[in-house]
Amino acid sequence: MTDTEVKAPKIEFPNVDYPVKVISDTGVGNKDKIIEIVKKHATINHERIDERQSTNGKYTTIQLHIVATDQDQLYNINSELRATGFVHMVL
Repeated sequence: MTDTEVKAPKIEFPNVDYPVKVISDTGVGNKDKIIEIVKKHATINHERIDERQSTNGKYTTIQLHIVATDQDQLYNINSELRATGFVHMVL
């Protein structure tokens, strides 16, 4: 690797305040489904859940803070959220 290449940031586990941002279609019950899926895999800080809609209201961004325990946990959360069909991106 050269000096100009950027390394992905290393995540140290456990991380008790790991942010997960989910971009999905706006729809009734979608936020609850997202929280339900994430709750199956991780402990959620319910005091730090933020929700914003896009300007035209088509998309909703939900940011959660979880206790991240390992890379597999994050992969499983991402996979299950993407499988819903209404989630477009998990950051």
